[in-house]
Amino acid sequence: MRLASPLISLALLAVPALAQTAAPATPAPTTAKPAQISLATNRTVSGVAISVSRAAAGQLVSCPSKLKVSRQAVCLYSKQPAAQVRTQIRSTLGSQALGDWKLSGTSGSLLVKDTAGQAGAYVLSTPLSAQETLLVVDAVTVPAASKPAAPAGVVRGQPYLLGKDLIGVVNVVSLGGGKFRLNVAGETPLTVTAGQKTAQREGGNVDLPLAPASDGKNLIFPLSGLRALGCTVTDAPKGVTITCGSDSVGVLPIVF
Repeated sequence: MRLASPLISLALLAVPALAQTAAPATPAPTTAKPAQISLATNRTVSGVAISVSRAAAGQLVSCPSKLKVSRQAVCLYSKQPAAQVRTQIRSTLGSQALGDWKLSGTSGSLLVKDTAGQAGAYVLSTPLSAQETLLVVDAVTVPAASKPAAPAGVVRGQPYLLGKDLIGVVNVVSLGGGKFRLNVAGETPLTVTAGQKTAQREGGNVDLPLAPASDGKNLIFPLSGLRALGCTVTDAPKGVTITCGSDSVGVLPIVF
């Protein structure tokens, strides 16, 4: 299994340099009480940290500033060899662990499930000496999904529709060169051009609230421009309902 978060890799890179600085000022007792974790810490991280503390007789310490971890990370000092600590932690976590320890040099990482069964936290271990180990528990972070790239000409935050979204109420015909003809039963066809707010209709021009756009193939039409076609838009439980004459269709607009 590959590491599930870039944070794990970054932390592993920083960990070896901490061997001379991470141990607490006074040695941890042979039998330490479970660490008292801050309530501000992620619930999964908190639970795993407590289990790790019990398994490794860990003493809560401040995370070294050079360590690339989040603010909610929990760092523990154990006066036991790293290999022994890893075995005890893996045994204590049981089925909550995702696989086994992944080693990188003398350091190791272990993924741990959250209540939903997904990777919710990870444990890092690195030896500070032959008989001392630094343990780090932190949350697995998942990058936020990025918004779709906005085609040229669209206004961010405004709702748009693809030409195919209008099937059933508006007939969209591509004329090439970024031009499209929109036909609604009982209405005069409207010709629009990507990037231009002024549309053409038999007898004159029509100004649209926003300019249509195109991805090179498909029409991307502003929801507010449907009024120029004689259509109405009403809110629906999921998206909106577009009504043109006696025809209507439910759609979910795109917001870039």
